[in-house]
Amino acid sequence: MKFVAVSSLCLWGLLCVCASVKAVGTLELMRDAAVGWTGVLPCGKWDCECAFNSQRGCCCVANEMSMLEDHTFMRMVDMWEQLTRLDNDIKEVTGNNKIAFTAAMRSRSDCFGPFTSNVPIRYYAISLNQGNGYNDALGTFTAPRAGLYSFSFTAYSNAGVDGERLYHKVQLIKNNEVVASVWEDNREDTEDSATHSVLLSLRQGDQVYVELLSGRSLCGNTKEYNRFSGYLVYPFTQE
Repeated sequence: MKFVAVSSLCLWGLLCVCASVKAVGTLELMRDAAVGWTGVLPCGKWDCECAFNSQRGCCCVANEMSMLEDHTFMRMVDMWEQLTRLDNDIKEVTGNNKIAFTAAMRSRSDCFGPFTSNVPIRYYAISLNQGNGYNDALGTFTAPRAGLYSFSFTAYSNAGVDGERLYHKVQLIKNNEVVASVWEDNREDTEDSATHSVLLSLRQGDQVYVELLSGRSLCGNTKEYNRFSGYLVYPFTQE
């Protein structure tokens, strides 16, 4: 009985040793076959040497991950630079660009004019002057920065009595040059008005104003109809 038990144990131990040797041998054969393979290995972009020869824990996609990280970082840097340029462009377009004004001649029942020479009209009743470009003491707008500006002016006159002559001419001046004008010369209307709008390219420091020609007059401006307005449409980025 003892002999049979000992024989059984020996046989069991022999089977275990053989199974272990067979398992190790199979793994060795698989590894050797993979290392010795001369065809295209199914590694993709992985490191095949790492995958088949190194110890467990080796990051076989380290190179690919590193390249992906570098690519992602460079994309982020590029996006940041583009956002910075966009932010600068937005500031260039919107920052410091609130330039607008509107002003009117003060109410008066008598006439402004006539004069012996052309006279700038001073619009004292200021309702808006963003950017402080308009000077009511001179009646002149000075461009705080270069850009495309829109200007409009209205000339109104009321003779007050039928048959009286409406006789005025008002013109818009840029740096002492006439760019637009409105006028009236008739005895058929007791009152009349005209409005003119223009777009002007201005450099920083250019001046724009409205003047009344000599020998003409604006009368009966009791409701501040005579007005002068302007605003920056968009700036020039390079002056």
